[in-house]
Amino acid sequence: MFADEYKRRLRSEAKAWRRAAFERHGAGAGEALAAQGLAFIDGPPSRIVSGFSSINDEINVGPLMQRLSDEGFPLALPVIAGKGKPLIMRAWKLGERLQKKTWGIEEPLPDAPEVHPDIVLVPLLAFDAEGYRLGYGGGFYDRTLAKLRAVKPIIAIGVAYDEQLVDVVPRGSYDEPVDWMLIPSGPFRCSGNER
Repeated sequence: MFADEYKRRLRSEAKAWRRAAFERHGAGAGEALAAQGLAFIDGPPSRIVSGFSSINDEINVGPLMQRLSDEGFPLALPVIAGKGKPLIMRAWKLGERLQKKTWGIEEPLPDAPEVHPDIVLVPLLAFDAEGYRLGYGGGFYDRTLAKLRAVKPIIAIGVAYDEQLVDVVPRGSYDEPVDWMLIPSGPFRCSGNER
């Protein structure tokens, strides 16, 4: 019970921190992510990267997605399949039409092929150095990462402002950590993830 109450309080505080970071950094934060790219991860640019459609004061991953596309990475975006279900990742190319769905999130059209990405960019409200993240409370990304990790090795990268770092994110057995964090000041390998 204490963990749930703490998560609710932290979620409210984290929204305020993120809003302040958004107002402070504006578009510059997304450009800083793009300048770094994914060079910190070894491997060819043939791996599928699932990004996300940034909403409200989330850090803008659009410039990063543009760079990855230019470098030859195939892209995908998530689709909400329903409450309590993992996200469906659908292939997407820059410039292809999207549709606004739940919470105003833009998603690929239903006829876009489903893919299993190799790299997943994950939005969040707060994160800790061990790679645990605080999301919006729906568990969509926890279920999605668990599903993908059961199929093949993937790399999960949390994407956020530096100011969203906290000492400890409360966690349960169902929480899936990210492997890396990509923030405007630079990427870092999460210390608690042995994957």
